[in-house]
Amino acid sequence: MTRLTSSLLFITLLSISTFAQEKEYDNGRGGKVKLPLGDLSFVDKVIEYKTGNPAPIAANSNPEDAIGIPNFNQLEVTGFVSLGSGGELLLAFTDNALVNIDGPDLYIFEMGKYVEETYLYVSKDARKWVNVGKISGGNALVDIGDSTKIGEIFTYIKLVDAKTTTKDKQWPGADIDAVAAIGSAKQLSLNALYLFNTNEAKIKPAAKTDLDKIVSELKANPNYDVVINGHTDSTGNKKLNQKLSLDRANSIKSYILTKAPALKTKIKFQTNGYAEEYPVATNDTPEGREKNRRVEVFFIPTKK
Repeated sequence: MTRLTSSLLFITLLSISTFAQEKEYDNGRGGKVKLPLGDLSFVDKVIEYKTGNPAPIAANSNPEDAIGIPNFNQLEVTGFVSLGSGGELLLAFTDNALVNIDGPDLYIFEMGKYVEETYLYVSKDARKWVNVGKISGGNALVDIGDSTKIGEIFTYIKLVDAKTTTKDKQWPGADIDAVAAIGSAKQLSLNALYLFNTNEAKIKPAAKTDLDKIVSELKANPNYDVVINGHTDSTGNKKLNQKLSLDRANSIKSYILTKAPALKTKIKFQTNGYAEEYPVATNDTPEGREKNRRVEVFFIPTKK
């Protein structure tokens, strides 16, 4: 698969059927939690897992059990991962992102007889972390508003067991079944090489047909705020890269509004140019630098 085909696939993933499907989930303790983007709301990837001391049993030490929809099996006592006392779990959203909205932003599905406290951190790049604070267990609703700004977008979360003293020797530490963003945005990451020529912000003709798919989706589903972030690699002048990344974000916004002028009164657009500030790969290789040269588009559901 070529790099350009890969970029095309990001765009074709955007469809009305998956754009937003609000759904309710059992919280494991007799209640329900509603997520605006349904199954899309859950974390998608494990970045790192460090078991604490004492560590949990091997059967509940698989960090993959924390991603995707809740799948706790009460009879078999499976479907969750225990952190161990002081353990850490670093997770990432890939097709969506965590957004600071007005009200609760995150939901932690924690299982187990005992309720352990956990420290929560959020990050845009898995390098600079914001300490949200200590959260209680028992399927916690979390508002990150005291630590972050309204509308801020984060891709990574880290859970650190607070070493709460319990009588549980088999599953020490917090027992995580799933993690979901209530404030959630559909995320597209577009390869800048596909969109633009080197050091330019003019959209290539070949890319316009596929960008039209985004326009069509927004015309059919205008109940979103749209945030467009431009990024570069670390080569070249930082000031020029910042301007280039913002120009590219604005170019995507301008194209959408040129094709669909009526969206100006229906959708709130925000553009940002971050240059090299938030890399997703190393800048030490050509492949890594290509991944960092990107435009990310976030679609944030607005209240109905």
